[in-house]
Amino acid sequence: MILTSFYPLFLGNLRGWEWLIILLVIMLLFGGKKIPELMRGVGKGINSFKQGLKETQDEIKKGIDEEPGADNKNK
Repeated sequence: MILTSFYPLFLGNLRGWEWLIILLVIMLLFGGKKIPELMRGVGKGINSFKQGLKETQDEIKKGIDEEPGADNKNK
């Protein structure tokens, strides 16, 4: 399996110089002080997404572990 098949077509053909130019343009657009803030925000977003996935999986497991007729026994 070719690894580049997972990347969008325009990212698969980039080499070292192209990445360097892209990073330079990002530095010029955002500046050196904004990039750590941007990465911190991305990290917080990823963490909250993972936490949401874990909570959803826990709720699904909780629902599977409960007996299907447990509510009817108390009535």
